[in-house]
Amino acid sequence: MTIFTTSCYYDNEQELYPIDPNASCDTLNVTYSGTISIILEAQCNGCHSGTIPAGGIKTDNYTDVKALVDNGKLMGVIKHEPGYSPMPKGGQKLSDCDISKFEVWIRNGALNN
Repeated sequence: MTIFTTSCYYDNEQELYPIDPNASCDTLNVTYSGTISIILEAQCNGCHSGTIPAGGIKTDNYTDVKALVDNGKLMGVIKHEPGYSPMPKGGQKLSDCDISKFEVWIRNGALNN
């Protein structure tokens, strides 16, 4: 007799590959296409894309992301600020480095570059 069991397994990148506190965070050349959209793809688009995105919020295109920047919601949710639903929902907060990349991109005009 053979018994098979299955279960869900979830890997968290930050737990598997912890960030070296002595490593620097490169925010010199932050762009939408080369930095921001990649973070969004990995952390947000699983729920916030497609025809029925969670909460009606899409993060898979520049226009919708820029609207979230303009109304302040993007930074509120990723920084887990009071009054905003912390994202990723049920997951760990983005790394300080990734949050810094968003801040630099926004400070530089949140360009579609």
